[in-house]
Amino acid sequence: MQPIRGTKDILPNDIEIWQQIYKIAYNTLNNYNYSEIRTPILENTNLFERCIGNLTDIVNKEMYTFKDQGNRSITLRPEGTSSIARAVLSNKINLNNKMNRLWYLGPMFRYERPQKGRQRQFHQLGIECMGSEKSIADAEVIKIAYNILVQLKCDTQCHLEINSIGNIEERELYKIELTEYLEKYVNELDEDSKKRIHKNPLRILDSKNKKTQQILTEAPLLHNYLGKLSKTHFENLCKQLNYLDIKYKINNYLVRGLDYYNYTAFEIKTNETNQQNTICGGGRYDYLTHQLGGPKIPAVGWAIGIERLITLTKYQIKTKIIYNTIYIATDNLEKESIIWDVVSILETYNLRFELDFTDKNLSKKIKKASQMGIYICIIISQRELDNNSVRIHWLKTGQKQIIPISNLQEYINYIKNFFQLDSPF
Repeated sequence: MQPIRGTKDILPNDIEIWQQIYKIAYNTLNNYNYSEIRTPILENTNLFERCIGNLTDIVNKEMYTFKDQGNRSITLRPEGTSSIARAVLSNKINLNNKMNRLWYLGPMFRYERPQKGRQRQFHQLGIECMGSEKSIADAEVIKIAYNILVQLKCDTQCHLEINSIGNIEERELYKIELTEYLEKYVNELDEDSKKRIHKNPLRILDSKNKKTQQILTEAPLLHNYLGKLSKTHFENLCKQLNYLDIKYKINNYLVRGLDYYNYTAFEIKTNETNQQNTICGGGRYDYLTHQLGGPKIPAVGWAIGIERLITLTKYQIKTKIIYNTIYIATDNLEKESIIWDVVSILETYNLRFELDFTDKNLSKKIKKASQMGIYICIIISQRELDNNSVRIHWLKTGQKQIIPISNLQEYINYIKNFFQLDSPF
């Protein structure tokens, strides 16, 4: 029995990297006073149709939608921001605070062709800064993303691209001009772009087709249709990024695939040239809560694809340092209750341990511990227990010590200084 295509088991060694990413994200976001939020995986389909847009690929092609037993249309969430906006309104979070800084990490679902870094069930780490129209909020979320990438030691493998997509009225004017231009080349466009030309022409700007990209080089630029407020917001963001010494490239063709964005759009991409090179994508969405029937709450945020991030960082993050584990090997015991006394001491000092109570002989147990890279093995055998003692075997040096059980807690307190359990690196 194999997993469903586009899904993947997350194995124990992988989980260690996930936990380290979570820890880094938690500590970084906690410093900026972001609070974690967890929304349901299932939402009403109408939520995403209203937020993301009926003309987007996500809604038209990629959502996992079904009827439940109450004949309601239910969708597995394809992204996180819509759910966060819904949660803020339905729980009236916005009434308690003008500013709400929220973050999440969880699975999303899109029906796409599985390939490296893209699965049908994938995971995103995302943040939403809600309550401010100022460009400093845009700079804050971008800085947080870079802080996380720096701690994961992969910031030098990435670059930031930014653009201003203006407001709805400015984009509508631009769409008219862009469509008129593209109609002259309709027979030369790729098939997806032909379908989008009258429905969602902005998405053509993001086409990876080389011929279409060539046609776009002479197309009108959205930047020329922006008003004073849009331009000022973008200029102020650039000033903030310059002050923070965050390098960026202005990409006039960057739009993002969601209808709710306005003003700022940005992506952090790897320096590779493949199509699946976006690690982080986000932007400003000032009208999303209003689209859902609530008050206008200006907001900006981003989402990082965890699977792509792990691909980028798996050689930078060290997995669990196995010598931090104490190996407990038992041998020929008449009474096994002494094991729990030893375990209780290790628990008291919050030390990681592995208890081997298999029927293998003692030499094989010690050999296994040594092959795992473990430093310290506590051997509980009947021979030492007859003298109310246990044996400590330092596997790297070969040193062996007999420790009276009455002194074992003091000895464990001594050796705990050899461990660095809390460090992710």
